[in-house]
Amino acid sequence: MIPAMNRGEVFAAIAAQASKGELSFPTSAQVALRVRQALDKPDCHIDAAARLVQAEPLLAARVVAIANSVTYNRSGREITDVRSAVGRLGFATVRALAMALVTRQLAGAPKVDAERKLAAALWEHTAHVASLAQVIARRVTRQNPETAMFAGIVHEVGGFYLLSRAHEFPGLLDGDPTEWVDGGEARTGRAVLQVLAVPEAVTKAIEGFWEGYLAMPPATLADTLLLADELAPVPSPLHPLGGEQRGEGMRASIDMVIGEETLLSILEESAEEVASLTGALNF
Repeated sequence: MIPAMNRGEVFAAIAAQASKGELSFPTSAQVALRVRQALDKPDCHIDAAARLVQAEPLLAARVVAIANSVTYNRSGREITDVRSAVGRLGFATVRALAMALVTRQLAGAPKVDAERKLAAALWEHTAHVASLAQVIARRVTRQNPETAMFAGIVHEVGGFYLLSRAHEFPGLLDGDPTEWVDGGEARTGRAVLQVLAVPEAVTKAIEGFWEGYLAMPPATLADTLLLADELAPVPSPLHPLGGEQRGEGMRASIDMVIGEETLLSILEESAEEVASLTGALNF
C-alpha cells in the first residue's frame, strides 16, 4: 500500500510521464486518434473520413448507432452505412465519438476485478455526463451542444489514465477523495488533455469543473459540465460523494434559478435523447 504522505509523489510522477507523451493505447484507440486528427484538418473530405471510421469497427458501429438515435434521426429514416452516418452527424460529433473510444480504452483492460468495476462505472458516469451536457448546452446554457458532449466525454480522462496505472501502485485509488481529485485526477488530467491535444476552450472548462464552482445562473461550458455531473444518475466511482458534497444547497440553487418545474420539464423532455445518446456512447 502507498502511504498517504507518498501518494502525492506518485501522482506527480505519473503526471510527469503523461506530460512527456508516454501514454500507451490499444490499437483501436490509436486508429480513433488518427480519425480525430484527420477530421481536424479543414480539407478532410467526407469519403476519406468514412474510410477512416470504417477502419475501426467499434467506432464505425457507434457512428451508425448514434446517427440513428432519436437526437439525430428526426425523420425516422434509418441509416445503414458509415458515409451517410458521418454526413448526418457532421465531423464535430464524429470527432467526439472518436475521443470517446480513446477515453474508454485509455484504462486498458484492468486485471484486478475491483479495477475493472471501477473502469466500467467510470465510463457509465462519463456517458451520462456527456449525454446530459449536450442537452443542457442546448436547453439551458446555450453553449455549443457538440462541444459540450465532447467536454463530457473527456472530463474524466485523467481518472481513466490513473486506472490504467493503478496495478503498478497498490493503494493508489485509496485515500481521501479530495486528495484524489486535487492531487491525482486534476494533475494527471491536465497532462493527458495536453497530450491528446484537447482544444483550449474544453480544457479550461474541465479546469472549471475540477474547481467545482457552479455559477448561478449556469452559463459557461464549465457550468454545463458541473450541472450535468450534478444531475447524472450515476456518480463517478472515483469521487462518489461529489454531488453529496455539493449537497442540497446546490440542488436548491438549481431549482431556484432554473425553476423546479422547468428543470423537471427539461429532464422529462430530454430523457429519451439522453437514453439514446447514453446507449450509443456506451462502448
